[in-house]
Amino acid sequence: MGFSPRKAKISLYLSYESEEREKLLESFGKHTKSKVCIYINKLADMETNVFKDLIKHTVETYQNLYPNE
Repeated sequence: MGFSPRKAKISLYLSYESEEREKLLESFGKHTKSKVCIYINKLADMETNVFKDLIKHTVETYQNLYPNE
């Protein structure tokens, strides 16, 4: 999970594309996306509870991929 405030947009680095991520993004709020990044204009554009779920999903995804890390 990463966060990068940039001049044009805020970049959120979360888990890669997955069905669960796409389902969560349906109710996330105003955003654009790439394979890993989600871009928002301002924090008020996103639904905070969905963002928390996306963070949990990201952590669980990488814990399953790299259990011994």
